[in-house]
Amino acid sequence: MVKAIVGANWGDEGKGKITDMMAKEADIIVRFQGGANAGHTIVNDYGKFALHTLPSGVFYNHTTSIIGNGVALNVPVLFDEIKSIVDRGVPKPKILVSDRAQMVMSYHVLFDRYEEERLGGKSFGSTKSGIAPFYSDKYAKIGFQVSELFDEEALKEKTERICETKNVMLEHLYHKPLLEPGKLLDELLGYREMIGPYVCDTSSYLWDAIKEGKNILLEGQLGSLKDPDHGIYPMVTSSSTLAAYGAIGAGIPPYEIGKIITVCKAYSSAVGAGAFVSEIFGEEADELRRRGGDGGEFGATTGRPRRVGWFDAVASKYGCRIQGTTDVAFTVLDVLGYLDEIPVCVGYEIDGEVTQEFPTTVKLEKAKPVLETLPGWKCEIRGIRKYEDLPENCRKYIEFVEERIGFPVTMVSNGPGRDDIIYR
Repeated sequence: MVKAIVGANWGDEGKGKITDMMAKEADIIVRFQGGANAGHTIVNDYGKFALHTLPSGVFYNHTTSIIGNGVALNVPVLFDEIKSIVDRGVPKPKILVSDRAQMVMSYHVLFDRYEEERLGGKSFGSTKSGIAPFYSDKYAKIGFQVSELFDEEALKEKTERICETKNVMLEHLYHKPLLEPGKLLDELLGYREMIGPYVCDTSSYLWDAIKEGKNILLEGQLGSLKDPDHGIYPMVTSSSTLAAYGAIGAGIPPYEIGKIITVCKAYSSAVGAGAFVSEIFGEEADELRRRGGDGGEFGATTGRPRRVGWFDAVASKYGCRIQGTTDVAFTVLDVLGYLDEIPVCVGYEIDGEVTQEFPTTVKLEKAKPVLETLPGWKCEIRGIRKYEDLPENCRKYIEFVEERIGFPVTMVSNGPGRDDIIYR
């Protein structure tokens, strides 16, 4: 059985925790898109971790972690990450890297910085991890695929060609130091040394695993609204964040994905720029941010304060629909226990008309939230393990959300730990 775990909104929904929890029953966990530009925060018996490239199932001895062909692979970041968890007492994970994955080069990171600098106030709010330049090169067919590392002659020729192209931009657009083919080749050979032992045909490996009836989890990064096709373009990421892309980014048949668990937060949060209709500000936002997620709402990769807002039923219904959701995992519900009443965004007012449908970016920029307020439950709900033991107003809040988004909430997370979960 293949299950995908993806986000319904802007990312930061709590996917890492759900993956870590479900990995207990899994044999293989696959990262299928994105790079080290967003993180997953996980709290377990070993401590608290922020992962960026490693799948969130690496904390179990019985799992194999796969970096799929759809991932933007930053080799040194992956290695630092493996070292950082092993140094803290986690057994060395079993990792396989797709021979078709492409690598984030040091110049991708530089180009990302230079471009954000050049755009100034009109920037895309990038994490400056090289992701957009990486995917641009991948689709322009001038990226470096892992498999190319093992043909030194061809690699040498390609590095010279790449430097020629890149140096035109460095000289004339950015006015920055030029790339040297020799140094670039050394960088690539260094990556070969590091990654060599892990490389295999992961698509074939997964095909066999599926035939053997293994449990496989696909772990997405970010959420529906950061998808380049279906999100808040252009304030999106550069690879598809949807479960459907899991088939492509992992190299498996689409019909094998049997369950799509879409993670939805009990309130909204976002890192970076872009339209965010239910956003709140000032003291109200500061308090929610401070109480939010374990250790507050700050990006796992950037440490940036996240923007926060009330639950957005319009965006979440759309986000779940576009993912093809079978189950909703509703997270950080415990955070809202301090509120007397809880507003929920149930519609968007655009040019005087109210809609429940999520619009394209041009219209989204003009949308004002239509709020409905529900009574709070005013108590701590951590530690509760049965749905019927939750306070009545808390259950009513979950059921209201479920009705508004139109997808079944089958898991409720009421704390950061692995066991803080209620199954419905």
